[in-house]
Amino acid sequence: MHGAPRGAPCFSTIRTRVKSRRATRRRPASRRRKPRSAGLPGFTLQELAAAVGGRVVGDPDLRLSAVRPLEDAGPQDLSWVAGERRSGGARTTSAGALLVPSVEAAAGKPAVVVDSPPLALARWLELSRPIPRPAVGIARGARVHPTAKIGRGASVAAGATVGARARVGERARIAEGAYVGEAAEVGDDCLLHPNAVVREGCVIGSRCILHSGVVVGSDGFGYVWDGRAHRKIPQVGIVRIGDDVEIGANSAIDRATLGETRIGRGTKIDNLVQVGHNVVVGEDAILCGQAGIAGSARLEDRVTLAGQVGVNDHVTVGKGAIATGQAGVTGSVAPGAVVSGMPAAPHREFLRRAAVVARLPELARRVEELERRLARFEKGDSSWKSESPKS
Repeated sequence: MHGAPRGAPCFSTIRTRVKSRRATRRRPASRRRKPRSAGLPGFTLQELAAAVGGRVVGDPDLRLSAVRPLEDAGPQDLSWVAGERRSGGARTTSAGALLVPSVEAAAGKPAVVVDSPPLALARWLELSRPIPRPAVGIARGARVHPTAKIGRGASVAAGATVGARARVGERARIAEGAYVGEAAEVGDDCLLHPNAVVREGCVIGSRCILHSGVVVGSDGFGYVWDGRAHRKIPQVGIVRIGDDVEIGANSAIDRATLGETRIGRGTKIDNLVQVGHNVVVGEDAILCGQAGIAGSARLEDRVTLAGQVGVNDHVTVGKGAIATGQAGVTGSVAPGAVVSGMPAAPHREFLRRAAVVARLPELARRVEELERRLARFEKGDSSWKSESPKS
């Protein structure tokens, strides 16, 4: 191997020089770019108020360039105050203007007053940052069966598959790698993100969003012991999903053994949620990350399952009920109830139990002390009288 020419700089010297040049080209801290955020291009308070139905407090012509959280916002940014717990942040934030529920919550800053700042923020972001739409039609590289029906204005990206007799609704978007199985239906204005799967025969309503890795219609977990092995029970039902449902990444909705697994209109499902076969979820339910619902359970309208909640098979969770994080729902829950713990119990009862558990070390010490005094008493030793119990 030939050596470097005499006088040529070694590799470490070159690397040091490059680092030095990069360092000299770095921007001063005051000129470094802030992280990109929502709300581009610029807008005035009056434009914002007109879009979200609010009332301007301060200069209506004040121009802002971005939307950021209270702690990150600068003088040209819009932020928002939601609830009394966040109202203190309005006094310390550097934001140029705020979305607030009242004039008092603005703490003297320019603002737009609305009934619900989070709802107004969502509306503004929808208007200012619309989701890009792909080209209409079937892209080269998509696999669409000749018997499939693709609605007007729909798009099927390269690498996507639409099976025989499947139907894709008007203006629906089937992204790269997504799969719509034989005789499946995807409603109008749906969005299937890359690698989302709708298995054969399943039905998706209108305006639904399926994030990457979602599987609708995977086989239910059904087996029977035949004396020698677990024999699979064929899962021949389907999944039916109502309108305006959103399902987070890598969640699975199993098909029914017979009949239908159903998800009601407006329900929102987080990432990594498991819904078992023949489960029925009502309208406007919220299922948070890592929740799991066993087969044939029934969740009525507006039920909320917090993170990592487990629901037993064949139980009913009543309308408007809430299961807090990591609750184990082993029996049916009354409408409107709030349950916590494992096994799930009414939330107040859970808190009382938790308070007792926290005192267990102290109670154990007291029991040991009382046992020692009782042993001396039984032996006729009068010294037990002179000891006062330790609190």
